[in-house]
Amino acid sequence: MSPNELRVLLLIVGIFVLIGIYYFGRPSSARRDPRDRSHDRLEPWIHQGDEAEQDEEFEQADAEASGRFDDFDEPAKPAGPAEKLPGERPDSDFDRIVTLFLLAREGGTIQGQDLVVAAEKAGLVFGDKCIYHRLIDGRPDQGPVFSVANLTEPGSFELSAMDRLSTPGVCFFMTLPGPLSALEALDTLLPAAQRMSELLDAQLLDEERNALGRQRILSLRDEMRQYDRQQAQESVNF
Repeated sequence: MSPNELRVLLLIVGIFVLIGIYYFGRPSSARRDPRDRSHDRLEPWIHQGDEAEQDEEFEQADAEASGRFDDFDEPAKPAGPAEKLPGERPDSDFDRIVTLFLLAREGGTIQGQDLVVAAEKAGLVFGDKCIYHRLIDGRPDQGPVFSVANLTEPGSFELSAMDRLSTPGVCFFMTLPGPLSALEALDTLLPAAQRMSELLDAQLLDEERNALGRQRILSLRDEMRQYDRQQAQESVNF
């Protein structure tokens, strides 16, 4: 496969990864027509294991149930609020995604253990949707400034299997509007991406898979300034 064909293939994969993360990761109520909700029904859950596995599960469930009945007189503990995962985005819309790609050099791959170390040194945390995120110091609940997904489908990382991961690259992406202004977010993204590029000896590319040079960086910063001005104007008009 020629370098150009590989570039096109990775571009297509990257697009589908982003669509999958954002479409299927958003609340179902935001994706579905309200007229369809009246027809919701519960589907039976079918375990696909063999009979021996099912017997073992039933025996374990029976033992656990017996233990609960033994403690029946103890007052039930109130359930606490569900723990929020790092990088979980607020239920809000976005109108733009800025993407950069970090690709292994020709003929190579990025190894999972190296990626874990590089992500940590770049200030990223593993969290929501099983991908990496950059959060605001002291304000993690406001959502990620940007995130990093795997270019290999389905776009997520299995943290317990990172020692076996080998991937052609990762995708940096930030959604706008976000917790910071667009320009601040870009100025947070760029140093982290460049740092990981150095640590992994990988190529940092723009959204069209061209080398991210100084001219493109200046162009991106101008685009972010324009976006911020537009957001400010819309806020005043509203």
